[in-house]
Amino acid sequence: MPEPLVIIGCGGHGREIYGIVQDINAAHGDPWKILGFVDDSPSEVNKRRLANLGAPLLGSVAALSSLPSGSRYIIGIGAPRIRATVAEKVEPFGLQAARLVHPSATIGISCEVDKGVVLFSGARVTTNVRLGRHVHLNQNATVGHDSALADFVSVNPLAAVSGDCRIEDSALIGTTAAVLQGLRVGAGATVGAGACVVRDVPAAAVVKGVPAR
Repeated sequence: MPEPLVIIGCGGHGREIYGIVQDINAAHGDPWKILGFVDDSPSEVNKRRLANLGAPLLGSVAALSSLPSGSRYIIGIGAPRIRATVAEKVEPFGLQAARLVHPSATIGISCEVDKGVVLFSGARVTTNVRLGRHVHLNQNATVGHDSALADFVSVNPLAAVSGDCRIEDSALIGTTAAVLQGLRVGAGATVGAGACVVRDVPAAAVVKGVPAR
């Protein structure tokens, strides 16, 4: 029996995750039944785009209280801090988060993948990697050996986290950015698109450029 699933957030990121679920279902015999989306403040544009997908908007996050027993959820929001806030808001409903791995993504041996994680198409996780709660690895992002990504981290498309790195809670690694071997990116930090991190990044810092400053 397919497990019922709700996507939180009907913006572009959430609709991309809708596509991931469709691809998983096509590859693995329909393990998920998408009930629809919930969103506290959907724009009119996103409502129309959702309608074009044929996917229902169930209402606000409060609609999670009336889901069928055993329903799962996934947070379809790209911004790490907002994703963390939403996860806290969802907690009282007692739902379990899903884990979604696109059929073209790969996870190596001895890895730990926590609840709420999404691996987009082409994402690569090598060996002895830990992915915390609600981590999102976007298209063709890579994470090297022995690295640990804490809760709510986002690694944007084509970004590379090298081996033995530590990426702390709610950090964002921008599109095509690189974090070199053995470095730490602090909680809430942002690594700009195309940046090359060559030294540790403090918590809440914003760095960009080559080398990242």
